Amino acid sequence: MPIGIAPADRKLLLLGGTLMLVMLLTVAILSPPQDQGELPVPSTYSGQSGGAAAAYRLLERLHYPVQRWENPPTELPASRGNVLLILAGPTQPPTAKERKSLTDFVEGGGHVLFTSGNAKGLGNTRDYFADANVSGKPVDPNFVTVLAMIPSRITREAKQVSLQPGAYWGELTPEQLSLYGADGGSAVVSWKKGDGEILWWAGSTPLTNAGITRDDNLRFFLNSVGNWTAKNTYHIYWDEYFHGQRSSLWSYVGKTPLIWSALQIALLALAVLFTFSRRSGPIYVPAEGSRLWPLEFVDTLGGLYERAGAASSAISVSYLRLRNLLTRQLSLPSGAQDAELAAAAEQRLGWKSSGLGEVLARAAVARREEQFPSRDALKIVQELEEFAEKLSVRSQSHRG
Repeated sequence: MPIGIAPADRKLLLLGGTLMLVMLLTVAILSPPQDQGELPVPSTYSGQSGGAAAAYRLLERLHYPVQRWENPPTELPASRGNVLLILAGPTQPPTAKERKSLTDFVEGGGHVLFTSGNAKGLGNTRDYFADANVSGKPVDPNFVTVLAMIPSRITREAKQVSLQPGAYWGELTPEQLSLYGADGGSAVVSWKKGDGEILWWAGSTPLTNAGITRDDNLRFFLNSVGNWTAKNTYHIYWDEYFHGQRSSLWSYVGKTPLIWSALQIALLALAVLFTFSRRSGPIYVPAEGSRLWPLEFVDTLGGLYERAGAASSAISVSYLRLRNLLTRQLSLPSGAQDAELAAAAEQRLGWKSSGLGEVLARAAVARREEQFPSRDALKIVQELEEFAEKLSVRSQSHRG
């Protein structure tokens, strides 16, 4: 026989299923879309093909003064003349204050190596430098080979560079110089801004783990991070701040799925706590109405007397009960004769010609009979109970 589910358990299952559905929908809505055409982030922490861990370690091995920068650009050093900031494919746009700090850094004499992000709009140069003239035309993100256009310190021993472009430069101004070109336009541009300079790449491939060994990419990368104006080596700050690697723990956690994971764990803990408290709390047995017929006990007892032929026992019970009530009501001894009880009832209770004495006499005889007719026994019991009921009503009226 199958066991049904209790209503309380059914409600708990429905609640748990609803919470699970809500969490799945939330994760599906808030999860970022997976775009296969999007280029990887060139982070110095990444050992994947699109990461930049190899280039960063190479600079360390060559004893370049290089360090990761995980602070906002507002904290860049005041002395900017010999400082290079690498913004390799940044993925998070700067605030207005951070954009102004970058501009002040360059105009104050700082140098920036900026590599364009992917073709989906991340790492747009205009987000960081408002006057950047980057073309808005769609770009094929496949590998292209760009050729050096003029001799310079950047193009020395690096005649051709292989990269995946995220954007091409638009029309050049007098402060801008195209160093490498392709069919789509300028792929590497040197851009004077104030007392500083920006070297712009159309893509990050030459400094990625998989791209640094292509064509002349390694030489091109080393030329780009070397001092462009003097023999002294730059102090290099490799930005990870705009990759989401913030210096504070909370800012880092905010960019990971950890918050949603903690929320799901909290919901699960609440569900477990609710289930445990429900199962371990005090148990209240619900009150159930008796399924017995109110007179079933009387009917059952009568059946027992009938099968046993003990009608005299029923007479004896009613007879003794009536005598007990009479002796108490009349203040007579328990051993008083039936005739005395009847006479006292006629005098004190006003029960004249009530037939009480006759009923008590017949009951006294019948209770001693082993086999007494049931019909006659029923009549005697009814008469005894009627007198007992009169005494009960009288007693209650006196107490009231």
